[in-house]
Amino acid sequence: MTDLSTVSSSDEAHLRHAIEVARASREVGNHPFGAILVTSEDIIIEGQNTVVTLGDPTGHAEMNLVRIAATLLARDALRSSTLYTSTEPCAMCSGAIYWAGIGRVVYALPEEQLAAMVPRQDGEATMDLPCREVFARGGNSVTVAGPTLLAEAAEVHAGFWDARK
Repeated sequence: MTDLSTVSSSDEAHLRHAIEVARASREVGNHPFGAILVTSEDIIIEGQNTVVTLGDPTGHAEMNLVRIAATLLARDALRSSTLYTSTEPCAMCSGAIYWAGIGRVVYALPEEQLAAMVPRQDGEATMDLPCREVFARGGNSVTVAGPTLLAEAAEVHAGFWDARK
């Protein structure tokens, strides 16, 4: 039986896809974050960050993905899905993932490494609350794997935050 808390080569391929979604987000002027959802039937839904272009502080990649997925998929499909994200989900996104019932999260860049690059984001300090801690407070289980692919995930952020510090 596969250990869902470890990262497989298939997981890494999906994470690379999420990192490319983050790159696309950056290219259109948003923060460099991306997420994808893969169901047991291989349905892939993408979510880009839209904080800048829509002027919505809740427009994180994972939040946007959850909004789409919740309208398209049944609860059972969400429970058996894996959300892949270029960076560890923040507390807000972790809450949305939890409430949507998504069963597994795999992430690349950890929050603490992001915080080292972005000491303040639009004047606000980042929240130091790992997604595992958020998920552990709930009654439903969310399996978490990561961090992994650190260099690839960090590269999409290279130079982006320098002008915003």
